[in-house]
Amino acid sequence: MSDPTQPIPIGTFPLPAADGREAERVVVVTGMSGAGKTLALKALEDLGFEAVDNLPLSLLSSLVRPGDGVARPLAIGIDIRTRDFGIEHFLSAIDRLAADDSVALRIVFLDADDDVLTRRYTETRRRHPLAVDRPLIDGIRHERVLVASLRSRPDVTVIDTSNLAPAEFKRMLALRLGLEADRGLVVFVTSFAYRNGLPREADLVFDARFLDNPHYVEALRPLTGRDAAVAAHVAADPAFPAFFDALTNLLAPLLPRFAAEGKSYLTVAVGCTGGRHRSVVVAERLAAWLKQGGARVELRHRELEEGGH
Repeated sequence: MSDPTQPIPIGTFPLPAADGREAERVVVVTGMSGAGKTLALKALEDLGFEAVDNLPLSLLSSLVRPGDGVARPLAIGIDIRTRDFGIEHFLSAIDRLAADDSVALRIVFLDADDDVLTRRYTETRRRHPLAVDRPLIDGIRHERVLVASLRSRPDVTVIDTSNLAPAEFKRMLALRLGLEADRGLVVFVTSFAYRNGLPREADLVFDARFLDNPHYVEALRPLTGRDAAVAAHVAADPAFPAFFDALTNLLAPLLPRFAAEGKSYLTVAVGCTGGRHRSVVVAERLAAWLKQGGARVELRHRELEEGGH
């Protein structure tokens, strides 16, 4: 059986089964209610999957039937709203699928911060399935306890959707599952504000708070690191050249090693106090350096996208 913790590039997904037949591709989408399961299933439909939501666990084995001639891969949504759901029952069903060499299985667990989930339910005026007779936050916390053992499985791909726009979430889902048409490592570069917390998806984090802060220059304060004047100010700090050289010298030997290990994505986060000036300049420069070296790069400025200050 293949290592389920490794992403499968589209060129090898589906995998050959033990008898040489094509393995059936199955993605199980689960996680916290309100974390984005519906959006994930729609995204997988766009990628050619047949999506089935809230499938009763008792019907899972009859739906996944390798060798029945069904060409389309399956995306199955299962969470606490599912009929006959029980965490032990669910884990047993997943274990049976994972042990079947004729199935290429991936499990995606969608998560988000409690306050984000609360806001989503409040804005949509939907009722949490475990908050029928209790406060919303109590239902969310109870669900988190119920699914903790599933989230912690080593073969589960966890995606935190707290700060992801729908388009970015869809791209990340495809990359995390190895469904990108082009092979190779994709580097996500993101700037962020330390005061708003570290990006949960970050693999490598670098601190730019020691650089001279344009926030204290009145003419530069309303601008961002995307503006030439701010970029020039940050780059003029005597510490900047050595810092950037050290950063690129660190990454240069790591990227090919990550790619050789089969890693399909790497998230590099650069932070400063407000996430608008220094970290943005460094992230922009880093993304440009990576692209110049031939890397596939996605650039994001978290606080600018969210209107942070």
